[in-house]
Amino acid sequence: MKFEISDTPRETLGIVGFGAFGKLIAQSLSGHFELFAYDPVSNLEDIAAELGVSLTSLTKVAQCDVVVIAAPVSSFEDVVTSVAAVCRPGALIVDVGSVKVQAAEIMERILPDHVDVVATHPLFGPQSARDGIRGLKIAVCPIRGGRHLPLAAFLRKHLGLHVIMTTPHDHDREAATVQGLTHLIAKVLLSMAPLPSRMTTRSFELLVDSISMVQNDAPEVFQAIEKANPYTEDVRRRFFNLAHELSVDLESRT
Repeated sequence: MKFEISDTPRETLGIVGFGAFGKLIAQSLSGHFELFAYDPVSNLEDIAAELGVSLTSLTKVAQCDVVVIAAPVSSFEDVVTSVAAVCRPGALIVDVGSVKVQAAEIMERILPDHVDVVATHPLFGPQSARDGIRGLKIAVCPIRGGRHLPLAAFLRKHLGLHVIMTTPHDHDREAATVQGLTHLIAKVLLSMAPLPSRMTTRSFELLVDSISMVQNDAPEVFQAIEKANPYTEDVRRRFFNLAHELSVDLESRT
């Protein structure tokens, strides 16, 4: 598997989960692969056709040369089990979830030895990628096999992504702060709505912009980031403890 565009028949790529991020995957990879997708939600035919994607069964998607799992944490293990039952020898299985320790453990445990496995996390979403994905970051965690190297080369060369090679634990350790705090603060500020929009500073406007990038994420994304990452709880507790200490200090000065 070379991840190169040539005159030979294109490799097939199946997307399990054709939600907002599955559509972004299809949009980004159109022209590089023959694309198939599966999603239990109906009425996706029109958007799939626009993106050059053939909607089909989970079995057909799982038998592609490359299988990208874009399923939520709540159904991830069931999806991996279904893929494991029918995936072809020599296939590459990739996930794109926000949490890597749990996903890597599930894929390594369930997927057969005859497939390569790479855990990835595109460090962007449909909102932050609205102007294109070139120049954005993606974390790549090798799990099994050696095709993480040609995959990383494809991501750099053809998609223009900045590839960060890491491990599932190192990823989750950093993401606990990077994503955990971002989504946590956004959740709190959204609860304070309506936020001022007339007399604002540039720093506040940047804060509002950051909220807008995550406020439309599916609830499962927030739950995965805050609950499925083994490092997030400690970061969250430290943040709240420091905020409480600051509040006590401010109140003592009145």
